Amino acid sequence: MSKTFKAQRLDVAAFADAKAVLSGTESLQKYERLAQELQAPAPDLTLDWQATGGARKAANGSVYPSIHLQVQATLPLTCQRCMGEVTEAVEVDRHFLFVPDEATAAALDDESDDDVLAIAPDFNLQALIEDEVLMALPLVPRHEVCPDPVRLGAQTDDFDSAGEAKRQPFAALAALKSEKKSG
Repeated sequence: MSKTFKAQRLDVAAFADAKAVLSGTESLQKYERLAQELQAPAPDLTLDWQATGGARKAANGSVYPSIHLQVQATLPLTCQRCMGEVTEAVEVDRHFLFVPDEATAAALDDESDDDVLAIAPDFNLQALIEDEVLMALPLVPRHEVCPDPVRLGAQTDDFDSAGEAKRQPFAALAALKSEKKSG
């Protein structure tokens, strides 16, 4: 009998031993923190993911349960130049090793190309998916060439002429001073 695995409460050790595969196409609305980063979170936007269980050798030579996570999404972000919408394709392709405790994870993490996590009995794979997509977002999303010209200043054409037409507040004092000297 095969075991059914759920992404919200994943038994990583059993998932890896079974070399199981979980995948999905989910609405971005399901991922609250990710939805907050989007220009226009629409209900039809989706994120495709696949997680494959297995075992991988760590830098210390030991073999640990692992998950290979792949995620693809096309996200509407805010261009930081023109403040318009820019569409960015985001991909995640990472391996995660699961070790018995936090101390082992800390010791192996610096030496390993894979991310090393402490195994938990009810691992939330969907939280990991959201974290990885958030980290894959560009720091400064922007168009190569913005569709509308970007204004680089706040000054308008009539700004200089408006200043010349204004009455100068101390002109009256200057006039009094010059009258006093001449009189």
